[in-house]
Amino acid sequence: MLTGSCHCGEIKFEVDGEMPAEALECNCSHCSRKGYLLWFVPRAALALKTPEEKLSTYHFNRHVIDHHFCGNCGCAPFGFGTDSKGNAMASVNIRCIEGVELTEIKRIPVDGRSF
Repeated sequence: MLTGSCHCGEIKFEVDGEMPAEALECNCSHCSRKGYLLWFVPRAALALKTPEEKLSTYHFNRHVIDHHFCGNCGCAPFGFGTDSKGNAMASVNIRCIEGVELTEIKRIPVDGRSF
């Protein structure tokens, strides 16, 4: 089980899984400005440890992803959406997971600007 949070600790979560070896690095305007390194897991693998009403949500482009962030510190630890088969997914910003050694994470470039 991995634990994570926003910067101030207002938003806390756990992810059922092992530390990812790689993460997606998207070049769309949203991901590149926020510096996201994304790891996609089934939505059921992410457990929110704080009340859902503490989450602020941002939508853009096609409005199909709930980009969640902390209204206090502004940190964006994860988002919720569905994959191409309709499965509920969570996109976890691995920068918000405790104990991540970023130099050990293989970055997979994604051309989100073209979507």
